[in-house]
Amino acid sequence: MAGWLGASIGFALGLLEYRLIAAVVIGALRRTDRSTTEAEKNDYERRIRILRAALIVMTIGFMPILGFVIGRTLFG
Repeated sequence: MAGWLGASIGFALGLLEYRLIAAVVIGALRRTDRSTTEAEKNDYERRIRILRAALIVMTIGFMPILGFVIGRTLFG
């Protein structure tokens, strides 16, 4: 049971971390966008979507696994 509780806490922390990092990093990227044509703008937005997917995998995907392992190791 401790592993699943750790995974739940890890998921919540990963979601919070994702929201904070995404807001800061993606907001800064959009402010510094120097695209002049529509094709450049579309390419820039595509790269932002790739970054967002990588952030989701790193934060929301990894934190529950880490929480599960910590919960099982320490408490269970």
